[in-house]
Amino acid sequence: MKNKKRTTLLKFWTTRYLVTLVIGLILLGAGSLWWIQKTTLENRLKLIEYLAVETANRVIQSHGMMEVDPFFNRMLEERARVLQLEKEPELFITDLNGEAIFSRPRHMGPGRMGPKSQSKIDIPSGVFEKDDTVQKLDIDGIGIMYAVKSPIMENGNQIGWVVLMQSKDELSDVNQEYRLLIVLLVGLGLLGWVVIYLLSKKILKPILEVARAATQIKEGNYDLNLNTESNEQEIYELVSSFTEMTNRLLQLETLRAELLAGVTHDLKTPVTSISGLVQAVRDGVVSGNERDEFLDITLKEVNRLQTMISDLLDFNSLAAGAFSIRPEPCNMNELVQNIVREWAVTQARPIDYHVKLPDGVVYRTIDPLRLQQIMINLINNASQSLDGGGLITIVLTDNSIDVKDTGAGIPEREQPYIFERFFRGEKKKLKVRGLGLGLPFSKMLAKALDGDLLLKESSTSGSTFSILFEGETH
Repeated sequence: MKNKKRTTLLKFWTTRYLVTLVIGLILLGAGSLWWIQKTTLENRLKLIEYLAVETANRVIQSHGMMEVDPFFNRMLEERARVLQLEKEPELFITDLNGEAIFSRPRHMGPGRMGPKSQSKIDIPSGVFEKDDTVQKLDIDGIGIMYAVKSPIMENGNQIGWVVLMQSKDELSDVNQEYRLLIVLLVGLGLLGWVVIYLLSKKILKPILEVARAATQIKEGNYDLNLNTESNEQEIYELVSSFTEMTNRLLQLETLRAELLAGVTHDLKTPVTSISGLVQAVRDGVVSGNERDEFLDITLKEVNRLQTMISDLLDFNSLAAGAFSIRPEPCNMNELVQNIVREWAVTQARPIDYHVKLPDGVVYRTIDPLRLQQIMINLINNASQSLDGGGLITIVLTDNSIDVKDTGAGIPEREQPYIFERFFRGEKKKLKVRGLGLGLPFSKMLAKALDGDLLLKESSTSGSTFSILFEGETH
């Protein structure tokens, strides 16, 4: 299978952001251009209406002919500049029948009032037939044009019309605004790209550090120093979680090394003892009662080996899910009492213990054999912590079983690791041979019973482990 070509996260996101930004700006620009054209067209048409009215007011009738004041042409030029039009609108002054008696087309210079002037643009007859002041026209050879008309009044009587005509393209043309809009959009695009590039680079820095650290871990180097100072919550959680994971891996690596050394020692010691004892018996070095004593010691060492192997097998079976749970309705008061009593009978020396039961009977559906395994392990640990004297208290409630002891307690630095597989405290390493699977195995059993096993408290006055159960009693 060919390796898929990959790109950097910085390039991947900045490129896509830039494409998205460009598309967004293009759409924004198109909308803005349409809006500018629309509002410009509306505003200019209103101004042309005012110009038509003002032109009509300047037209007077003298000796049977319509005239304007001497400043009429200058007024038209000034109004065109106000409209910001490159070309003046077509101006027509007509009689009541729509016959043009004066025109100021763009292809002609300023004219005088007088005989009819010819224009290349004729006024459509429909302009005078409709009452609308502003009309949209479609003229052959020219395209869409707007016509604005205003009546010429004298002494309350209408004597003619003023008609101004301008093409739609000229009315909507705002080159300066277009240039400003393009500059603005390009500036926003560049600014947005620079900002996202810098922000992405800042965010990616800790991610790249984590990626490089993961590569080092893959190569077996757990001694890392990541910067966990970050203002972003998600980045902080990522780096902190990775740092914690690295510390756990380092701890597990240490435990693995200790396990190899511990298991080697714990297996080698009984094997060496068994070999030496059997050799002595076979060679006849010992006989009689001493021979029987050697054989008894050999059996104890064999039993210890079997226990260690059984712990490994049970733990692996539970971890692999190949472990059966057979729940059944149980009277928890009787079950707890029987488990503690059976344990006490098997002890080589008497142990002070006390079982506290609730006032009412607690019934729960549970696997009694698996619960016995958990409790026996907890009580054995409590017995080992007493160091020859003290009290073990087992407390049953509706949703938990507490196993308390008055021993020396678990050192605070070791408490976070007591449920790690193969972990054994410093004191326990010297006193008890084992694989460090008791508490991890018990916790996994508790979870298989839909519960949990927790260290409730531990101090120099003793420790308390709690088996917690979920669900209601019945």
